Amino acid sequence: MRCAKRLRWLWVCWLTGSLGSCALATRAEPPQPGDAGQPAVLGSRVPPEQAQSRTILRSEVHLIDLNTALKLGGVQNPDLLVSRQVVVEAVAERQLAAAQFLPSINAGTSYNTHSGVLQQSNGNILSVNRSSIYVGAGSLAVAGGTVQIPGVVLSGNTDEVLFRYLEARQYVRQREFATLAVRNQVLLRVCQAYCDLMLAEGRRAIAEHISSDAEQVAWITAQYARTGQGRPADADRAATEWARRRANIRGAEGEILTASARLCRVLNLDPSIRLHPTDALVAPMSIVPDPIPVAQLIALALTQRPEMAERRVVIREALLGLEGARLLPFSPTLLLAFSDGGYGGGSNLVRPIFGGFGNRTDVDLIAYWTLQNMGVGNLALINIAKANLGVSQYQKLAMLDQIRDEVAEAYAKTHSRYEQLLEDEQAVRSGIRGFSEDLERIKEAAEGLPIEVLNNLRLKALAEYEYLEAIVGYNRAHFELYVALGQPPPAALARPVPAGGITRPDDTPSRATVSARGEATVPPLPAGAGPGPGVPGGVPSAPAGAESPFAPKTRGPADR
Repeated sequence: MRCAKRLRWLWVCWLTGSLGSCALATRAEPPQPGDAGQPAVLGSRVPPEQAQSRTILRSEVHLIDLNTALKLGGVQNPDLLVSRQVVVEAVAERQLAAAQFLPSINAGTSYNTHSGVLQQSNGNILSVNRSSIYVGAGSLAVAGGTVQIPGVVLSGNTDEVLFRYLEARQYVRQREFATLAVRNQVLLRVCQAYCDLMLAEGRRAIAEHISSDAEQVAWITAQYARTGQGRPADADRAATEWARRRANIRGAEGEILTASARLCRVLNLDPSIRLHPTDALVAPMSIVPDPIPVAQLIALALTQRPEMAERRVVIREALLGLEGARLLPFSPTLLLAFSDGGYGGGSNLVRPIFGGFGNRTDVDLIAYWTLQNMGVGNLALINIAKANLGVSQYQKLAMLDQIRDEVAEAYAKTHSRYEQLLEDEQAVRSGIRGFSEDLERIKEAAEGLPIEVLNNLRLKALAEYEYLEAIVGYNRAHFELYVALGQPPPAALARPVPAGGITRPDDTPSRATVSARGEATVPPLPAGAGPGPGVPGGVPSAPAGAESPFAPKTRGPADR
């Protein structure tokens, strides 16, 4: 009896397990692809046609390339426009300082009347009612005194007027160099935003490519589970992997929208529009030739960076301020005045009471020297100017350290990214080869289980993502290095080609790219082409005399 119960219990367990296995296999098994070629959606209740068409990207796009983006950034960026307006303001201030060398002109009239007693110089008190009127160049002419408001007047301290004009000239130059620095940074932000957009588009292309591979692995794994050659759990793992890859596509689409909005912000465009790069490939771009040592690049940056030129101008401005403070006690304050007009009047003591109109001319020449606050004020002005000069010199030293750091850091990034390109390219090659071999093995020879392909799929996807990021990072590093050098002309970066020529090693990439479909490829060089003179291994570099990537520049204040 006990044995019968035990056998019945084992039969129930076996039947329950069999039904559970069938249910798992049924859940993991995808429908057969339809006549229209639509793939099945594993582990999802979404119809195949909806899974294929689901996207957060709108079909309306605005094509843009790097050249157009740089042109728009050099014209429409708000930061650059503000900087240019500051230059216009500085030019107006210089004009105002230069205008101090010219006299001012006053024209008007004045009427004066008095009723009551007055005291003469000898102490005699007179009761007098008088009045006068003046019309002409100047105003406020009373009795025998000069015209209080001259018609033509030139006044001011010669030292202050002269050095204020000289300092205003240096300030204009300072703002012009500051505008060039802002322009360089704006164009760098444009390049970085464009690289981010290229990276997002490339990640989406790779995600779609990997999702297609994951779909194929999931379908084969489900077929194995349906026929009993594989486990239903493996089919669920493959279906999960495909779902994750589809989710990666949605995430990449979100990155595209974010990168497009960021680029629109730099270009002062409506962020609701979607920008799409015209580049079909993500390829490395070498701008600064590799044979130039970092010490020479630093020396070149110190002569080309507008920030260093701005600091030098600030120091000259501070020197002028110090010289003006030292000469101020010895500089006279001048007043040159000239007035001419009609004048008349009268009083109750002489006849007529109101009349006697005629011409009146007044000329005044005044010069005096001032020792401010018994000389203590002048000493304080000199100390302030000395401190201002010291601050300017230390700011120049800080800028020098910053430029050297930026050049060295960007130089290191270009080399490390290039070495990373070499390793990532080998990883992509081996990943594609390993995945293809495993996929063919389970499809043709039916050896092993399809779930074994998932590991190669993940490694291939990781290698392609890292390869794409290495290419974009390499381009970004070259843009940063070029801006850190101050955008030198191509002639400053040209180097002679070795007499023996340049040969491309077989173990280095020539023109590594990531296609629009997300496939990492290394196409052969065209006939007669060799590696670029920039980075070893033939990554294309800008030839001598060619336009820089920032070639589409607008005329800045310094160009006018």
